[in-house]
Amino acid sequence: MSAEYTPRFIGIKKEVVKEMVKKYKYANDMQAPRLEKIVISCSHNAAKEDAKYLDEAVAQIERITGQKAKRTRTRKAISNFKTKEGQPIGCAVTLRRYRMWEFMDRFINIAVPRMRDFRGLSKKSFDKAGNYSIGLKDIAIFPEMQIRKVTKTVGVGITFCIKASSVDEAVTYLGMLGVPFKK
Repeated sequence: MSAEYTPRFIGIKKEVVKEMVKKYKYANDMQAPRLEKIVISCSHNAAKEDAKYLDEAVAQIERITGQKAKRTRTRKAISNFKTKEGQPIGCAVTLRRYRMWEFMDRFINIAVPRMRDFRGLSKKSFDKAGNYSIGLKDIAIFPEMQIRKVTKTVGVGITFCIKASSVDEAVTYLGMLGVPFKK
């Protein structure tokens, strides 16, 4: 946890809430949308045959998030996917509070501009509850990744869990926080 992110994001959150209250005419600040958590998850078919792949994925996700990853297992056996019940298949990290804001800052300002042929994030990746999900093929775009030490590329899914009453409010909220959407 880094103290340098705290004052800046508290100020940004307050400004965004004030703008949302004005735009949508809420009765109070608590009705405005807010970012509750960010979930970074990874699962891959190679993890069931090669335990080293899962260890590499866990190490890489822990490096970019600064938090211990939870290993995930299959819930039931599915013969078509050749999985057994309880088999290790991936990992996940849930970020909240300061680590969440620090990760979001690094994602928006450092990682996203390093994407190849980047023209903006799609607004079509919202679910009905207003949560925004994005998939990355490789997490080497984060500055914490030491490319020379990476042996296997790891793709992740990042979900921004937003408490909002509509998808339009969630899109506006993330846009005000600085997420670069396509025009």
